[in-house]
Amino acid sequence: MPICHFPRNQYLLLTPGPLSTTQSVKKVMLQDWCTWDEDYNRIVQHIREKLLELATPADGYTTVLMQGSGTFGVEAVITSVIPENGKILVLANGAYGNRMAQIAARSRIPLRIEDSGETHPLDPDKLADILGQDTQITHVAVVHCETTTGMLNPIADIGRTVKSFGKIFIVDAMSSFGGIPMDIVELQVDYLISSANKCIQGVPGFSFVIARRKELEKTRGWARTMSLDLYDQWETMEHHNGKWRFTSPTHVVRAFYQALKELHDEGGVEKRHQRYRENQQAIVSSMRGLGFSTLLADAWQSPIITAFHSPEHPEYDFRIFYSLLKSKGFVIYPGKVTDHDTFRIGNIGEIYPHDIHRLMSAVKTSLYWKSCSFSQPGEK
Repeated sequence: MPICHFPRNQYLLLTPGPLSTTQSVKKVMLQDWCTWDEDYNRIVQHIREKLLELATPADGYTTVLMQGSGTFGVEAVITSVIPENGKILVLANGAYGNRMAQIAARSRIPLRIEDSGETHPLDPDKLADILGQDTQITHVAVVHCETTTGMLNPIADIGRTVKSFGKIFIVDAMSSFGGIPMDIVELQVDYLISSANKCIQGVPGFSFVIARRKELEKTRGWARTMSLDLYDQWETMEHHNGKWRFTSPTHVVRAFYQALKELHDEGGVEKRHQRYRENQQAIVSSMRGLGFSTLLADAWQSPIITAFHSPEHPEYDFRIFYSLLKSKGFVIYPGKVTDHDTFRIGNIGEIYPHDIHRLMSAVKTSLYWKSCSFSQPGEK
């Protein structure tokens, strides 16, 4: 019989997902599962129920699991729930808001995009002006935690405005659901999208949509693709005890089931949010102590990932800095901001205060250019 070695990770993933997972989440993937098996389908149904419990205590919502990454889930919603005579307004302030607009454009869905810039939060007052002027808009979409910068957008205010005009509200909560407390009924969200490998701390392989049931039931036959048909996927799961239409990512589903148990054991979303927030605050405090500055004001910052200005020093090279940190056991993220040279450090996943302490020691010993003083952007 083959011997299974179970090595520890070589490094921590300080990213917004995929992220570092527990050994117990990894371990359950060592067993194979049949997609038609009743035990497996019961796991799928349990996951659907638990996701609803995390989203709201109220009735009127349902859950759909969809093969693929978070973007597959976003595309499934955008291409399935907007009728032929509909129009979507995308509120964007980063790469993932722009991606929603790209999906709509590729699918030839009538589109308006309002881009507030990568370093500014979205403005609900401007949204009201747009909806008052453009009566053809039927759906409004926004990213909650825009990981381009770490921005946490004001979806409660946006939701109130959207519903005051009677529109359908779509929220990409990829990097916030399960890590930031929320009630989607209070937020007035019609479709919320997230994925397995984010704050619930599973592994990549499927996305999920939490939908207002009465709205989803209207969308039969609206989908512009077959494999991403949200209604058909939901109807099959709903009426066939958790069955997927096509081959499901069985190992990933089983890992997610374990991750949900571990979220509960940690104390739920409130406790996980507290850990994430403490991680993020410790990173920011220590990085500022080393001379780095954050891209965003603290009031706009999510507890998920933080963007830092790159040092304005001729010897600084992100690739070298990245490699030095990786050699010490930490993987960070490059920047995505168009107008600013940045890098990002995520703090979700199986990461705790002692990991942040080790990270900061690694950062300090990786500042190879610190033999000379350097100034941050805006400093003289």
